[in-house]
Amino acid sequence: MPCVSRFYGIEIYMHYNDHAPPHFHAEYSGDEALYEIDTLRVYVGQLPRRVHNMVIEWADLHRDGLWENWLLARRGEELNDIEPLV
Repeated sequence: MPCVSRFYGIEIYMHYNDHAPPHFHAEYSGDEALYEIDTLRVYVGQLPRRVHNMVIEWADLHRDGLWENWLLARRGEELNDIEPLV
């Protein structure tokens, strides 16, 4: 599962050939949540509120890059790194 971004101890991953809906994985300190790209809704897992808010802020800024990586992953192609939250 390639890591596409890291910031403040948060790691963002996307799986190759993953299941619908289009989503990404966010991990922090042993916790994980899956976020839908379209809505940024968490549909599996949970992160601490402060971490969740940073993930939402980051994802809102980089939604186009997330979509591009989702499509690349579905085709089995190399994923692009996405800038971290600064």
